[in-house]
Amino acid sequence: MAKRRELKKGINFLCGELFAECVAIMHYQKPTPQEDVDNVMTNILKLQDDMLNRVSHPEPGMKAKAYFKKLRADMVGHTEEIVEQIKALL
Repeated sequence: MAKRRELKKGINFLCGELFAECVAIMHYQKPTPQEDVDNVMTNILKLQDDMLNRVSHPEPGMKAKAYFKKLRADMVGHTEEIVEQIKALL
């Protein structure tokens, strides 16, 4: 199992890259509705906050390996949803 600090750095990096992609779309693509971009950016920030909280405060009663495996699967699922939302902006 990776250290929690490394997990947090990975989450921050991934969310930062997704956020930067939204900023790039907002500035360099054809005019997109600002509300749509704001919604995607808000979803990214909520995802980051939720995942960091889950890393810091694991659920009691679950084994660590199973908990972090579920956390990783949830992160991948939510990231795929956000990537689809970003693709829709293009």
